[in-house]
Amino acid sequence: MNFDFPLILVLASFITGAIWALDALLWAPKRKSAAKEPALVEYAKAFFPVIFIVLLLRSFLVEPFRIPSGSMMPTLLVGDFILVNKFAYGLRLPVLNNKILEIGEPQRGDIVVFRNPEDPAVDYIKRVVAVPGDRVAYRDKILYINDKAMPQTPIGSYVGVGSGVSSSGADLREENLDGVQHQILVRPDAGGAEGDLQVPPGHYFMLGDNRDNSKDSRYIGPIPEANLVGKAFMIWMSWDGAGGGVDVKRLGQSIH
Repeated sequence: MNFDFPLILVLASFITGAIWALDALLWAPKRKSAAKEPALVEYAKAFFPVIFIVLLLRSFLVEPFRIPSGSMMPTLLVGDFILVNKFAYGLRLPVLNNKILEIGEPQRGDIVVFRNPEDPAVDYIKRVVAVPGDRVAYRDKILYINDKAMPQTPIGSYVGVGSGVSSSGADLREENLDGVQHQILVRPDAGGAEGDLQVPPGHYFMLGDNRDNSKDSRYIGPIPEANLVGKAFMIWMSWDGAGGGVDVKRLGQSIH
């Protein structure tokens, strides 16, 4: 079951704030000075500031996410807990998602959380490989941007651990995405969607770094700008239940 957490926070802020305001304007003046506040009012006054601050931080500054799948391996592993910059691509109102302030735009190489166009209640995380107006193609495990192949350097055979052990044996390569260097996984013998298209205005083409284990823009199409949630920038915790305890080596790592 998917919970609309922003909506829950907005409703909780409204309800607790309304109770506090009603008490201050209507109920408190009618109480005798020695009378104890009703428990409902006490709870509202205690919880409103906390809920409202969480709403502001989560909506406009930073939101935590957990990586549930291996589609971004080897950059992000199953069980990584990440922080996402919510204002990198502009400020949006919670729940409504209307942009109220332009700040920046996604660049090739950014790792972005976005709402899946096929099911907006589900968040995906992928890498931006092409921006509006780019011609993008994917053929024989090679990414082409504006008819230019993005160079790949073989590193070796990947060895996965925990929930990622199934990716062991994949080719580990370093891709140079128009100046942004990052590692990817490919399986030369695996099939997959191929083709080329021009990214329409207001859309972005996303790929997972685990190229043969990712449901991305090859399958769901370019992502509308309105579906962007924010830019991933740091791993603050890493715990894979299938691979043991906390991976302290990953704590605090920047994401790029």
